[in-house]
Amino acid sequence: MAPPKPHPPISTTLPPLLLGTATFNHQYVSDPLAMPYRDIVSRAISLGVKAFDTSPYYGPSEVLLGTALDSLMNPTASASNPLPIPLERESIFLVTKAGRIAGDEFDYSPTWIRYSILRSLQRLHTEYLDLVYMHDVEFVSPDEVLAAVKELRRLRDEEGLVRYVGISGFPAHVLASLAEMILDKTGEPLDAVLSYGHFTVQNRKLALPWVAGETRPEESSSSPLARLKRAGVEVVLNASMLGMGLLTNRGIPPDERSEASPLAKWHPSLPELRVACKELAGITGTAGERLESVAIRWSLQEWARIGAAAGVGVQVPSTASGNDTAKVGATVCGVSSISELEETVAEWKGVLSSLGHAVDGKIDPAYGKERQDKVLRLVQNQLWPALGRWVDYAWESPGPGYVNTRPEEDKGRVPSDSIMIAYQQRLAARSTRDAQPK
Repeated sequence: MAPPKPHPPISTTLPPLLLGTATFNHQYVSDPLAMPYRDIVSRAISLGVKAFDTSPYYGPSEVLLGTALDSLMNPTASASNPLPIPLERESIFLVTKAGRIAGDEFDYSPTWIRYSILRSLQRLHTEYLDLVYMHDVEFVSPDEVLAAVKELRRLRDEEGLVRYVGISGFPAHVLASLAEMILDKTGEPLDAVLSYGHFTVQNRKLALPWVAGETRPEESSSSPLARLKRAGVEVVLNASMLGMGLLTNRGIPPDERSEASPLAKWHPSLPELRVACKELAGITGTAGERLESVAIRWSLQEWARIGAAAGVGVQVPSTASGNDTAKVGATVCGVSSISELEETVAEWKGVLSSLGHAVDGKIDPAYGKERQDKVLRLVQNQLWPALGRWVDYAWESPGPGYVNTRPEEDKGRVPSDSIMIAYQQRLAARSTRDAQPK
């Protein structure tokens, strides 16, 4: 096999705003199949959001996303559109994860990782994945993470199935320690790290020195973000801007037995934290805002700024001509409706415009610099004081008593299904096609 072509740095290829599809899942909605997932994906692309983040752990998410994308890449002609233009695979950026099977079940063995990747390829109707994370790395040992990352890199270098490799997880200090370890053990840094729930209005631990406006190296060197940068990580992404549902007008019921929200049973937050976050909705309402709108705008705008300042952002055009580039922090946004998507994109365009970067299309004045300043004042002067001791609180992950429920003898054992057979058939068909005279 010919050696793989080197890929450009991920900071030059990863879009700054990704659509996360964890919401295409029973954990967030009662019936994911009833969601307008096809319309959400199609609308995202029309709005310029062409990167998608998913995981086999997110229930039917990979299948639903793959179905939506396949219908766009292989459109059916109709009377109203007899010559539909297919979406090109190279125009989108696909991200998935591997290793997490269920809530307390993980398998980071190379055999399982390869199987998981082949299954994701089939579900997403693609021959390669742009970026793969090892999912929720704090739940397994560092040695398991190292072995899994090595396997992803083998799949990248020997089979061409993966282009970039990263890790994801909740505790920011664990992500930093593992990134440092991987660089030390392999001599190669991770391409990307996905941090979730650690750069929100409630929890800013990922980048505390920068939040306070402090960017001097001597003051920020011990922060997780600075450690990730020193470990050679090219891009750090922020996800779960709403704290997995905490920072919304609806909030999360403090009683886990509540039937009012599917989040009540599984969300790891303490009841007191849920109550404290719910009270923020009254403050934002008095200011004429929804809590989720304020939380999204604050995280989008501050991470765009801080990701760039810390040197872990992605490139965006800085002028309308696109000849000059600048960097911004990249964010994964989750939505469950087209209206939520459109609002998030409008906020994002307002962020880019306020930072002086080029934006496609017109900017709604309601999302411009004036709004940015209003949100910053509201968060700093009212929301943080109201949260009090809950500012920068993070629950334990894993929680007390955690045990990986996957038996040791089952690690590396893959299902006897069609995944492996289908992959071998695709390889054989590709070899036959490549052998034909040009």
